[in-house]
This record gives sequence, C-alpha cells and structure tokens, in this order.
Amino acid sequence: MPTVLLVDDDPALLEVLVAYLTEEGHTVLTAGNGLEAIPLLIKADVAVLDWMLPGLSGLDVLGEARKSLPNLPILLLTARGEEDDRVRGLDAGADDYVVKPFSPREIVARIRALLRRSGVHSRLEVRGLSLDLDRRSAVLGGEDLSLSRLEFDLLSTLMQHPGLVWTRERLLERVWGLDYPGVDRVVDVHMNALRRKLGDDASEPRFLETVRGVGYRFKEEG
Repeated sequence: MPTVLLVDDDPALLEVLVAYLTEEGHTVLTAGNGLEAIPLLIKADVAVLDWMLPGLSGLDVLGEARKSLPNLPILLLTARGEEDDRVRGLDAGADDYVVKPFSPREIVARIRALLRRSGVHSRLEVRGLSLDLDRRSAVLGGEDLSLSRLEFDLLSTLMQHPGLVWTRERLLERVWGLDYPGVDRVVDVHMNALRRKLGDDASEPRFLETVRGVGYRFKEEG
C-alpha cells in the first residue's frame, strides 16, 4: 500500500492518525518537526503537513517538497481557518487543506482521494506486467515472478511513476531507507537482476530504461 508521511508536533494526534491509517493498510512515517520531515519526503506517496510546526513551518516544508517532488500529493493541516490563509496554503502548493479540529476519518478519506487523483493504486498493470502492491506479488505474461523485497520495491517505485527519471541516490533513499548503503553501484546490481527476471533487454527495453549518467525510469506507454 502507499506510504503516508504525517508531520505534526502533537504526539496524541499523530498516534490517532497512525492508528487509522495503519488500519486502512498504509505504511506510515511520522515527524514532529519540519527538519525531521525533509529527508522523509522522498519516501512518501502522500504527505500530511501541519502548518504551525516548530522550526521550519509546514509552508517551509511544502516549499522544499515542491522543489524536487512537484507531483507529491500534500494535505495541509491548520488551525487557521480564514479564507486568506486557505488561499495562501493552496497557492503555496498544497493539494488540499483541512482546518482543525477534524475527524480522523475525514483525513483518511482525503488521503484516499489524493492518492486516487495522483494515480497511486494498489494494483498496477502495464504491457502484461502486473504488480499487486497489497500482496507484494508480480506476474508477467501470466507467470509469477520471484522477486526479492528490494527488487519488488525498485520495480513498484519505478512503475508507479512511468516516465519519471529516478537518480540512483533517490532510489537508494526510497527503497533502502534506513539501510541505505550509500553506494550507487548496488542499485545497478539489483536493476540488472530485475531486468533478467523481466526478460528485459537494456539496449531495447520493454520496461526499464537507463538514462545515461543519471539513473532509471519505467518506460511510458507508446
């Protein structure tokens, strides 16, 4: 399932939202301030930011996100309910805006809607290749693929964003996370293994394209 980043300095609120989102089946990352949130943005499929954070504000984090992750769905939480504030938040790049207090069920529903609009789904199918993100299974041409955890995570990351070029560093941060080995070559090794299992030719790729000197992307339709 998609990964949700929650950023709020209220531990009780985070606890409630984590419980609701976990029950929904999401992977949830949390941060209590803006500085903690910045390095976690790359790992998220959707982010929920409190406006009034200690240190960097939610708008500051939003601005940083939009520099490198322009398509990341972002929901802004705030106690500021005035029209000017709502307009300011949306103009800053938020995709949605919720005024406190709110129902956790509403947040879950709004996250679901943002993910729907952004094209993040639990099942992906392209050119005979099918990924079930809930069951973490992969099928190609009706045959099950035996993928390692890292191979599946690499493939699903690329497949969810066709045409988007991922640098090796971004893939390391997104897929390896806390186990980030800090060595670009490890991405190439796992990509080569993944290509072999997909029967993909690097010179004429059906699925995985190499962008020379930059990284990799999943080939778009057509």
